[in-house]
Amino acid sequence: MLFADDILLVDKTREGVEGKLELWMSTLEFKGFRLSRSKTKYMECNFSSNRSSEGIVTLGDQVINKSTHFRYLESIVQSDSEINGDIISRIQVGWLKWRNVSGLLCDRKVPLKLKGKFYKIW
Repeated sequence: MLFADDILLVDKTREGVEGKLELWMSTLEFKGFRLSRSKTKYMECNFSSNRSSEGIVTLGDQVINKSTHFRYLESIVQSDSEINGDIISRIQVGWLKWRNVSGLLCDRKVPLKLKGKFYKIW
């Protein structure tokens, strides 16, 4: 069985999103792919205070879970238009990379020439 991952559907109304979701599901299944109903989530971006955020999105008879953030290509998009989650994630990744290489770069036994080559490719 084949699986598709990270599909973005955009519409101004919930009904439009549900219609597109049903169309995607039937098209994917026709082509041999399968849409996981238990892992499917939706995110509503309500950047304007004029719109209400009530209601639910369904796929057939199953209710789709709502998410407040979405990770795509190492960036985090949040439903409230904030960028704090993305900034924190990028800082954590940077520190993780530093911890991975600091043992080599800070070791006095490693020759400077080797450190320089490693630094240039990193």
